[in-house]
Amino acid sequence: MLRQRSFVLQIICVMIATSTMFFGARGYAANLTDSLTKGTPELKSIGALAFAPEGILLIGDSKGAAVIALATGDTESRSPKGELKLDAINEKIASMLGTSKDQILINDMKVNPLSGNLYLSVSRGKGEDASPVLCKMDREGKLTEVSLKEVAFAKVMLPASNTKVQRSKEIESITALGFVDNQVIVAGLSNEEFSSRLRVIPFPFKTSDKGASIEIFHGAHGRLETNSPIRTFIPYTIGGESNVLASYTCTPLVTFPVKKLKEGEKLRGTTVAELGNGNRPLDMITYQKEGKQYLLMANSSRGIMKVDLTGIEKIDPITKQIRGTAGLKYDTIKELVGIVQLDKLDDGRAVVLQNKSGTLNVMTIPLP
Repeated sequence: MLRQRSFVLQIICVMIATSTMFFGARGYAANLTDSLTKGTPELKSIGALAFAPEGILLIGDSKGAAVIALATGDTESRSPKGELKLDAINEKIASMLGTSKDQILINDMKVNPLSGNLYLSVSRGKGEDASPVLCKMDREGKLTEVSLKEVAFAKVMLPASNTKVQRSKEIESITALGFVDNQVIVAGLSNEEFSSRLRVIPFPFKTSDKGASIEIFHGAHGRLETNSPIRTFIPYTIGGESNVLASYTCTPLVTFPVKKLKEGEKLRGTTVAELGNGNRPLDMITYQKEGKQYLLMANSSRGIMKVDLTGIEKIDPITKQIRGTAGLKYDTIKELVGIVQLDKLDDGRAVVLQNKSGTLNVMTIPLP
């Protein structure tokens, strides 16, 4: 009898191990690209980008109120010594597309963490006539247009309330994307009264719910805000739990626990810093240096901001009107001006897109 029980237990252990190997600890297929199907995704626009595992690129289509997961196939590791550098990239993209630089707009830029290649979401043309283009730049500075014909992809539509969210000609149903714990995080606006939204969409995609309604206390404005969209965010672990670390126009810095972002919930974020009024965050990354965690933020009005994240889990939230800055401390790197996009290349370097009098240059910088 004991031998029989021992044999049964061995069988169960083998079944659990096999299940974990093929489906992962959270019940998803270990090979995420297996969940994608071949075809040609329809994109009405292209904006926010983010990378998931296995070289899967997430693409935000604000006009179509959809998120696309695209298997780039770009999974070959490259030399860690190589840099990403290209002057006048907007002019070179325009030439590749057969147009002028004033007819293209680079909306977002992300480094593929597997290959080190750079991906850029580009609008060709202006207004309603703009067409979406996905571009790739390799370590040698070679630019190519990424074909979306007969590719492995998945698509999830956002609820109908997100299909026509527009302010001052800017469609804002999707303002930023991220991937954490086998989930896609989508920030944006909805048409509903409590309009700022964060939604968590399990991956592989099935359907998207209406997400959680979010609000923040904006210290510079001295009030609660519910309809200001997150401009940029990154997943960040605080006290062992996954959080969204987000920034809004006029640069309040706010945290939201991912586990509380459930459909129908109304969640107030924790405002951990006010980084200065009259400013718009553009992009940000986190990194570790000399045993400390930092946030690096590109913005519209100043040089890159370097925020010390020490003690973020213990900081008193900002709940009253303030003048100037408050909360987490930061330094401004004045020589890094005109930075409109940035992403982490490796543990010691970042890639930035710098605007110099209308000319956009890609360059690699050491993390400060």
